[in-house]
Amino acid sequence: MDSGWHRISKETVFKTSIFNLLREDSRNLRTGAEQSFFYFECIDWINVVAITTENEIILIEQYRHGSDRIELEIPGGGLDPADPDPVFGGARELMEETGYQGEDGRIIGQVCPNPAIQGNTCYTVLFENCKKISEPQMEETESINTVLLPLDQLDHLIDSGKIRHGLVLNALSFYERSLREAE
Repeated sequence: MDSGWHRISKETVFKTSIFNLLREDSRNLRTGAEQSFFYFECIDWINVVAITTENEIILIEQYRHGSDRIELEIPGGGLDPADPDPVFGGARELMEETGYQGEDGRIIGQVCPNPAIQGNTCYTVLFENCKKISEPQMEETESINTVLLPLDQLDHLIDSGKIRHGLVLNALSFYERSLREAE
């Protein structure tokens, strides 16, 4: 399918260490109307669903500036340019944030977080039989608390709104789907 748009110009408006803001001026090929579009150029992300040998899910609590509150999430972060693939990146994030290491790492889903304003991919990586092998190795700007939760309590935290991060809920949906497919 043709996009229906002709790009007239594209420029980086603002750069940060996390994202760049771009402006693209385009013309609609159907109507001739011109429009400026602003969108974020972001690195790819990884969300990690990590299950312990005791059938617990590894969650993290951390303050989020956007929501101005401590959020209950799963481990995750940006795919580092040195990471050869999302599974490696997921293992790295899991270790850095929690000190846990898992087995059988695999991608169980991927989404475009918000295609209207972002073009990156968020991968969901599953690790099973996770064990704590070290203390977390957080970055200087991270303050994270690790929480182990029996899997049978996960629905309650979702229903009560204690887990409310959209991409985390998406990752947990991929996990539920992977369990159904394994049956």
